[in-house]
Amino acid sequence: MQGGIEGMEAGSGKVYKVKSKPVMDLGIAFLNSAITRLSYYKDLADKTFDQLTEAELHIRPGSENNSIAMIVQHMAGNMLSRWTDFLTSDGEKEWRNRDTEFEDQQLTKEQLLAYWQKGWDCCLGSLRSLTADDLLKTIYIRSEGLLAVDAINRQLAHYPYHVGQIIYMGKIIKNKDWQTLSIARGQSAAFNKQMTTKG
Repeated sequence: MQGGIEGMEAGSGKVYKVKSKPVMDLGIAFLNSAITRLSYYKDLADKTFDQLTEAELHIRPGSENNSIAMIVQHMAGNMLSRWTDFLTSDGEKEWRNRDTEFEDQQLTKEQLLAYWQKGWDCCLGSLRSLTADDLLKTIYIRSEGLLAVDAINRQLAHYPYHVGQIIYMGKIIKNKDWQTLSIARGQSAAFNKQMTTKG
């Protein structure tokens, strides 16, 4: 039969066995999905940066709050640490100084975006180099062992969390000048109708 399960109909008492190829296909599908989803959130942040001036990137709502610039520094620092030699070295590199990521380093917008891109190139490049077999390998973050697939899922939760902060800050800063990145307020029905009539 075509597909991933060998055996007879349910209830037959037959022992079912998962074939290797569909499992491998699932691993590849997961990696492709992770790359697609992460790239989507990077794009949302990029479109937010396009709307903001250098000064606006450094605005802090309060002394205990981070600016967008600090969030960018943190995300890029995390990516470079986690994804450099992803399978072979601890994800918390000795050369990383996490605390400085939350300090105002007064980087220009150009410097911030270059650092941001460097982090994403490291992250997405590492993901593209992985195979389905790699997903069940054990990697380490701060000496804690976890499966590579779990480490990827951690970042799939971590990065969109911070991108959401970036977008929310951008909306507050721009207020009425904000250019929406999703369906405009009050336009859900029209958007749904447009989607159903495509093609």
